[in-house]
Amino acid sequence: MISIRQHVISIVAIFLALAVGVVLGSQTVAADLLSGLRADKTDLRTQVGTLSEQNRELTDELNAADRFIAGSAGRILGGTLSERSVVVFTTPDADPADIEAVTKGLETAGATMTGKIALTDAFLDATEGDRMRTAITNVIPAGAQLRTGAVDQGSMAGDLLGLVMLLDPANSQPRSTPQELSLALETLRGGGFLAYGDTPVQPAQLAVVVTGNGAHSSENAQGSNTARFAGALRGRGAGVVLAGRSGAADNPGPISVVRSDAALATAVTTVDNLDREIGRVTAVLGLTEQLSGGAGRYGTGTKANSLTVVALPR
Repeated sequence: MISIRQHVISIVAIFLALAVGVVLGSQTVAADLLSGLRADKTDLRTQVGTLSEQNRELTDELNAADRFIAGSAGRILGGTLSERSVVVFTTPDADPADIEAVTKGLETAGATMTGKIALTDAFLDATEGDRMRTAITNVIPAGAQLRTGAVDQGSMAGDLLGLVMLLDPANSQPRSTPQELSLALETLRGGGFLAYGDTPVQPAQLAVVVTGNGAHSSENAQGSNTARFAGALRGRGAGVVLAGRSGAADNPGPISVVRSDAALATAVTTVDNLDREIGRVTAVLGLTEQLSGGAGRYGTGTKANSLTVVALPR
């Protein structure tokens, strides 16, 4: 007859056997798991190495393309804007290298630079809207009238500066006197809305608005005000190009606002890769397209429809 003591010993032996089995089994599973993880790690390292090599090759190709385009800029742009005048506007986030490159490209194209004007943070800040609208209303040239639909500060400022700074597309004549132009610019500069050098700014046929990467576009409607400013300028002149970096093509960046508005998209040419040589050349070629009545969306960002201007009107 089996005693209770023997019965207990048997149960303990059974559980001990189970425990030993579990331990041994877990060691086997753990070994298999570790082996699998090591294999995955090796595979991931291989993939990372492959992708890094591909990225290096693509970067080298882009840099080579930039060098080629930079070296060919004279042949690409030479004479495309001969006997044309251009004024350049810049936003606070515009990269100095981009501004310099666009200016150099315009000179290479044969354009006459009539001025370079920096829009300040106050110019684009919606909280400064009332103060800016008051300043604009007080310097409208005698006999002139701003468009009734332009009520936001970006549109009003673009309409006023287009009126006093851009030549009439119909006859290439100024629509303001030198005194009226000076009053408008000095009033806005005095209010902290514009900045420019001591050389007098002259009227021009065309305008380029150089912006940045759109990092502050959501702050107090800065992206929207930049876009509306460019659109209102275009309504007064023969052509306007809005050019910046890729982030400006993402909502709510200024290029995104232009491309998402049917009226603006068909009026203003946009370029979203100004940090590459192809974008800098395209910003200049975009003015030739504007002169022919066209408007394009160029670059590699959201809603771009081509890398650069295909046909070059002469």
